[in-house]
Amino acid sequence: MCSKSISELTTKEELLEAYPVLKQLRPIGEETFLDTYDTMREESGYQLFALRSEDGDIRALAGVVIETNMYHGKHAWVHELVVDEPHRGNGHGGELLSWVASWADSKDCSCVELASGHWRDEAHAFYEQEGMEKYCYTFKTDLSAVSLY
Repeated sequence: MCSKSISELTTKEELLEAYPVLKQLRPIGEETFLDTYDTMREESGYQLFALRSEDGDIRALAGVVIETNMYHGKHAWVHELVVDEPHRGNGHGGELLSWVASWADSKDCSCVELASGHWRDEAHAFYEQEGMEKYCYTFKTDLSAVSLY
């Protein structure tokens, strides 16, 4: 297996490099992605991490915030977790999710949490395989503001 590295993406060049992978999960335009990244970073401290192959290509991304609430206390919330389609099934997602858990633990977080669309059966099987527990549902009400997609 190739040697891999995980690092935070912060520059516009790095974000543009990540965009084709992120777009596989979030079908938004490039400028919307860059603007939304900036807004999320400012509002919540959003961080985008990339797992790179030995040759430097991005294989997987995780977008994470640390937040505090009444039921988990301080915890990591994963907004995005995506593996580049041609490289799925090679352990990249599990490796990055494990890294996020270690990173969150080092920040004194109680857990790592994420939401996943109810139709994403393969993703759910992956999360459970990685030791995550399915324990609740999320609900939403659409309002008048336009969604990104």
